[in-house]
Amino acid sequence: MSQPTSSPTTPLAIPDYRKFWLARFAAVIATNGMVVIIGYQLYDVARSEYAMSISQASFQLGLLGLAQFIPILLLTPIAGVVADRFDRRYVAATSMSIDLCIALGLGTVTALGIRSLPVLFGFAALHGAVRVFQGPALSAIAPNIVPVALIPRAIALNSIAWQAGAVIGPASFGFLFASSHALPYWTSTVLMAVAATSLLSIRSLPPTLGDARKAHPLQQIVGGFQFVWNDRFLLGCITLDLFAVIFGGATALFPVFARDILHVGPEGLGQLRAAPAVGAAIVALTLSFRPLEHNVGVKMLAAVGVYGVATIVFAYSRELLLSLAFLFVLGAADMVSVFIRSSLIQLNTPDDMRGRVSATSGLAVSASNELGEMQSGVAAALLGATGAVVFGGAAAILVTAMWSKLFPEIRRARTFAPQYRPKDRTRETAP
Repeated sequence: MSQPTSSPTTPLAIPDYRKFWLARFAAVIATNGMVVIIGYQLYDVARSEYAMSISQASFQLGLLGLAQFIPILLLTPIAGVVADRFDRRYVAATSMSIDLCIALGLGTVTALGIRSLPVLFGFAALHGAVRVFQGPALSAIAPNIVPVALIPRAIALNSIAWQAGAVIGPASFGFLFASSHALPYWTSTVLMAVAATSLLSIRSLPPTLGDARKAHPLQQIVGGFQFVWNDRFLLGCITLDLFAVIFGGATALFPVFARDILHVGPEGLGQLRAAPAVGAAIVALTLSFRPLEHNVGVKMLAAVGVYGVATIVFAYSRELLLSLAFLFVLGAADMVSVFIRSSLIQLNTPDDMRGRVSATSGLAVSASNELGEMQSGVAAALLGATGAVVFGGAAAILVTAMWSKLFPEIRRARTFAPQYRPKDRTRETAP
């Protein structure tokens, strides 16, 4: 791993990291904004063009999540191997370039006035397939361009890029969509070009270590999953987010709340999507200066519990400001959990496995998001939007309690210090 001789005290002092941060920031604005608009368009088309009821249109939002998750499920193992075998800059930049073409396609279809559910489902599936290659490569780049001691701060700054983009994208794209339905997609096209160009300007990364290039690709795929499965600490961290968010996610139903419950339209939808990101961005900014250092495992579990409680309160709110306030709390709690989990995973994974472990973690995140959307859509069809979100929040709290018992290794993690000795992977107690 290359480390600057000036011994920087912050990742932002490293030029390559600044380019990486800009690429991540621009890509997140583009993808988050685009996903929000696809969801709103699909729900609106289902209601207006296909004359579906609220519950039927809500179910379509669940199917939208499934359409994005299937290619992610199928391609994630391959994406992890690709990130470990090839220059991660080129892998991520290629993914962004293809996503640029998808944004162009969506903009063209929208400008032509084509209002079709199959078309929107098709583009959503393509977006999911492309995104799966971007995540593992981007996640594995930061540890290659910053010193080990700065990785927790880099993760916090990465989260700022993500959360700030998640605020700006949905909020601004909602207003852009109200002005011109195709304008959000043209904006995504430009931002993806900026992201890919910035990423390619980073110097060549060092080759990955170990047998990443020697073993057969199928063997590497199996090895990545085995590595996580045999490591109870990593397995617990990854699956906690998977099951908590599968049940606790309310994002897929935001179009329902915006259009038919809170009656705030696409502009309000942007605010609903932005509120959790604002809370998360503020927490991420704080953690970039004052990272958590003690009792990190317990704090991660507590944060997921708070996430569940805030989800339940949001479900019952019928005032926009109250809804935004608890979505803010939800996002702040989620950021604490994400920061701790990401730091623990990065620092407990050797470099030659980071692509595959990041892919496995990314699959869990995608499963929690996209399958969570599917679960929310089905639950909304059966229980109504409010009942579905309440059920999800309660389930997230239950999962947190179960994981604290099933994986005591998480509770015992007192610091971010690696829980293993690099040469033999033998467990040892963190100081």
